[in-house]
Amino acid sequence: MVKATKAEKKIAYDAKLCQLVDEYTQILIVAADNVGSTQLQSIRKGLRGDSVVLMGKNTMMKRSVRIHSENTGNTGILNLLPLLQGNVGLIFTKGDLKEVSEEVAKYKVGAPARVGLVAPIDVVVQPGNTGLDPSQTSFFQVLNIPTKINKGTVEIITPVELIKQGDKVGSSEAALLAKLGIRPFSYGLVVQSVYDNGSVFKPDVLNLTEDALVEKFAVGISMVTSLALAISYPTLAAAPHMFINAYKNALAISVATEYTFPQAEKVKEFLKDPSKFAVAVAAVSADAGIGAAQAGAGKVEEKKQEVEESDEEDYGGFDMFGEE
Repeated sequence: MVKATKAEKKIAYDAKLCQLVDEYTQILIVAADNVGSTQLQSIRKGLRGDSVVLMGKNTMMKRSVRIHSENTGNTGILNLLPLLQGNVGLIFTKGDLKEVSEEVAKYKVGAPARVGLVAPIDVVVQPGNTGLDPSQTSFFQVLNIPTKINKGTVEIITPVELIKQGDKVGSSEAALLAKLGIRPFSYGLVVQSVYDNGSVFKPDVLNLTEDALVEKFAVGISMVTSLALAISYPTLAAAPHMFINAYKNALAISVATEYTFPQAEKVKEFLKDPSKFAVAVAAVSADAGIGAAQAGAGKVEEKKQEVEESDEEDYGGFDMFGEE
């Protein structure tokens, strides 16, 4: 079998990426730092069906994207170019973006702390018996870890923050963690950005629920309404408040002057004779009390009927003396 040349490989890669861009409208841009080939193969198997994982050099991916945009006129795909930085890959999918992201996050593999590696998390060594013999205490002394000898083995006395997030792993830290059998880090594909029909956004957007969206929309409407009222600019959201405020202003003028209009006459009448207002309030309270009493009587009647029906069911259609 003749081995393909570099030029042929580039042409094949261009054709594959362009085909995937035509077929899929949703793409996850993922970071692939410290992800091995076996782990990547497991991810491909897990996503098989509605998703395709494509890796490659950034220069080749950018070149293929530009070629596809020139041939098809799809300018939206050019939004991918700024995202192709570092060790990244593309996951083309037709499934739900959140579900695919969660599936990708499942494939994480524990890894030892290698020298020179930047720690993605804090590494804390917990107290307890290490199982190491007393001759190994030099490692602990170099790292200022308090220990004691207990039953012929080294025991750590207190918790120790061995490596801080963002620091590089030193040779002593790496050797000690290896001796203790601790694999502090875990690596996998990490979703950095999401491409959907020409739009690019952060993966945090996928975690938004309908309630959260409604809440944010309500906050936005409130801000627009407040701004419109402050500058007296009519908007659909501010219109009801403007009408109410205008009515209040007209009512205030009517009360202060002889000018009147139908909606103000009842208010002026109450102000002239407050006793009418007290009578009206009493009437409303009485109506509410009657309504509550009627509702309560209705519930008692329903309960009585339920009890009678229950008694009939208990005796199977016979009275308590056995007669029909």
